[in-house]
Amino acid sequence: EVKLVESGGGLVQAGGSLRLSCTASGFAFDGYAIGWFRQAPGKAREAVSCISNFDKSTYYSDSVRGRFTISSDAAENTVYLQMNSLKFEDTAVYYCAALKPPIVTANAAMYDYWGQGTQVTVSS
Repeated sequence: EVKLVESGGGLVQAGGSLRLSCTASGFAFDGYAIGWFRQAPGKAREAVSCISNFDKSTYYSDSVRGRFTISSDAAENTVYLQMNSLKFEDTAVYYCAALKPPIVTANAAMYDYWGQGTQVTVSS
């Protein structure tokens, strides 16, 4: 059974940091790309960042580039999203998703599997 489990969300003050984790099971980790997406109330889902577990290429949205860092640990089957200098507008439910082949893309429709999400709330 394919499973993606997000963790690490929570409440943080603006300017603070959080690290999200996405732990995968049930598929060959190196053959997939993992993307992070977020959705705030009343807003459309947006791509945040993505990493290919094959060649470690990455993508960042303009809104997070320079503040967020994505990384992948094949030994732990886990992708991390280090979020620094958090802003109120980063508040959202964050989802991770897996895509085969392991190409980097912000197109959510291409992703095969999704986690349940973790809430990130940034207080101003």
